Amino acid sequence: MKRGGRIFHGIGFLILEYFIVCTLAAAAAARVHQKAESIIPIPTNSPPEGNTTFIDGSTWCVALPGASQVDLQNALDWVCGLGAADCSSLQPGGPCHQPDTLLSHASYAFNSYYQENGNSDVACNFGGTATITKRNPSYASCMYLSSQRSSAYSLQHRSQMLKILAIFLLLYLATL
Repeated sequence: MKRGGRIFHGIGFLILEYFIVCTLAAAAAARVHQKAESIIPIPTNSPPEGNTTFIDGSTWCVALPGASQVDLQNALDWVCGLGAADCSSLQPGGPCHQPDTLLSHASYAFNSYYQENGNSDVACNFGGTATITKRNPSYASCMYLSSQRSSAYSLQHRSQMLKILAIFLLLYLATL
């Protein structure tokens, strides 16, 4: 049975507004409450040896060489699964498959997720197994995305996703 009236629709808009405010507040809080390991830059030559170019503020997310193999594997499984990072380049024959090491594959996958999810410290933590670097980790035919190329896309993508979510929420509330 369909419910209607101004009161219900007003509540629907209040819920939507509350959701948007909570989402923005959570994003702001995530930037403030950072783990120490996500903000302390640790020099790394991963993988295999990153060059030392720093291009106009570009950043990359790479796996920490000292991280446990179990933690790296768990983070890699999540980022290529539920995290929905583009890990296709890591497949056999892909441009980033070699070197076929956990550290190398985790670095590429972590960076892919980081670039597509706002280039923030929270998007490069993975349980303390990753760090942000200013050294371009690209090598041979394996080109890592950089923060400059994906930031505009990421913000546009996030904005579109929030609009779609708001529409679905309104449609759902209208059917109650």
